[in-house]
Amino acid sequence: MRDDDARYEAVSSRDARFDGEFFFAVVTTGIYCRPSCPAVTPKRVNVRFFVSAAAAQAAGFRACRRCRPDAVPGSAEWNVRADLVGRAMRFIGDGVVDREGVGGLARRLGYSARQVQRQLTAELGAGPVALARARRAHTARVLLQTTDLPVTELAFAAGFASIRQFNDTMREIYAGTPSELRAAAAGRRGRAGAPSQGAGGGSRSAPGGIALRLAYRGPYATAEIFDFLQVRAVPGVEEVRGSHGTRTYRRTLRLTYGSGIAEVDEPAGPRTRKRPPAGLVCPAARGADGGWLECRLRLTDLRDLSTAVQRMRRLFDLDADPYAVAERLGADPALGPLVAARPGLRSPGAADPEELAVRIVLGGPPERAAELVRAYGKPLDAVDGGLTHLFPTPGELTGEEVAEPVRTLCTALADGTVVLDAGADRYAAERALAALPGVGAKAAAYIRMRALGDPDVGDAGEGGPAGERAVAGAWRPWGAYAVHHLWRAGLLPAGELSVGELSGCAGALPGRAEEAGRGREAAPVAVASPVG
Repeated sequence: MRDDDARYEAVSSRDARFDGEFFFAVVTTGIYCRPSCPAVTPKRVNVRFFVSAAAAQAAGFRACRRCRPDAVPGSAEWNVRADLVGRAMRFIGDGVVDREGVGGLARRLGYSARQVQRQLTAELGAGPVALARARRAHTARVLLQTTDLPVTELAFAAGFASIRQFNDTMREIYAGTPSELRAAAAGRRGRAGAPSQGAGGGSRSAPGGIALRLAYRGPYATAEIFDFLQVRAVPGVEEVRGSHGTRTYRRTLRLTYGSGIAEVDEPAGPRTRKRPPAGLVCPAARGADGGWLECRLRLTDLRDLSTAVQRMRRLFDLDADPYAVAERLGADPALGPLVAARPGLRSPGAADPEELAVRIVLGGPPERAAELVRAYGKPLDAVDGGLTHLFPTPGELTGEEVAEPVRTLCTALADGTVVLDAGADRYAAERALAALPGVGAKAAAYIRMRALGDPDVGDAGEGGPAGERAVAGAWRPWGAYAVHHLWRAGLLPAGELSVGELSGCAGALPGRAEEAGRGREAAPVAVASPVG
């Protein structure tokens, strides 16, 4: 949405579809909000629009205490885009600026620091430092409200370089001191009759870990994503507890400063935000307009908090835009009924891209990967239910005793021949993977889809036949979601299949029947894998 008048219409109708896509600020109050903020709509003359929360903060606006705009889902645009800005936003979300500075970000992107600063500022109204600062402030607010960490320790855990910088930032963005923000959160819990989340163990967080709500926009097919993860869970590293409808997905995480355990609950029923009265919402947005997944993180080092959150968001595909996906795929006569039957179906990503790549190349059932974990993975200090190990790093799987092609893959990952980090060049990574002996193009495409979170899998590329590009183009940039719909409907059987093999299902896919009859081939999209 690029037109300010259209943005104002979204604000007037409190349209939650655009939460995270843009922000608006009110010059008379000095605050900025999400589009669905329930406050009285300001006059158009008093409203300014921003592409990012960081840009609004840089312009001197404070975060609204009512709608908490810093807690919205991220923009799906950064998952789609493969250019410098899209890659930079994924790197910043993964904490690269906090760990390596702007110079480290620029090196990873292959550009100069000046070029990165110029392009981010031109498109987002804020440079990498401001964007990382907004991320740190949000992490600090979460820690203030969910732990009893001393403020001094908390500031450094959130990534701030000094206490003064921390205090100044919190006052500027949230119009309150850290102590005031903590007291306000405690007061809200007291009025609700909830126990303090600050009581607890050695990490001085809640007994079950730092409790978070991972927000998403639009409808969310929760059962389907938990089904997907459950059948692929690798014993020792992952487990799913509970019965259908009340499951909890648990896994270990290897992080920059330490390790952790993440838990995400399957909601028993619809969990959405309170909606404004009827008539105040855009008709197209009525129905499920977003909600959250309950998450708990237990970390050995709290500096890993924001990185751990971002990795779980990628795994559960929480920054997706289901409205854009449904609009594109719903227009396809083959996919329209499938999209209508499963609104909000997501394309799961990966908590650890290198781990997923190893699992895909290894192949076989999850127990096969579990054998690798038991042989090479680092044991947890204390067993936690079915969680016993961290998945081995590529460097731990380069020995002669490791079977091919896993050893070749891990050698390439360890020496940098293949790069699968958050902002990696997806096309370069796929080409490098496909060139490795024993990996191949289909596995490389699947790794690109999940490990690198690419929603545009299905592009046949410039070298593909015109027919392949035409079929892939009908679903762009949401080919990965099309594949998941076809898998769930049973129209792409499990195994190494491409969309081209749908010719045998022509009767079930009327929109493809004529093409199948002419023998037109479709672009390879992805490979279903029982491990990944």
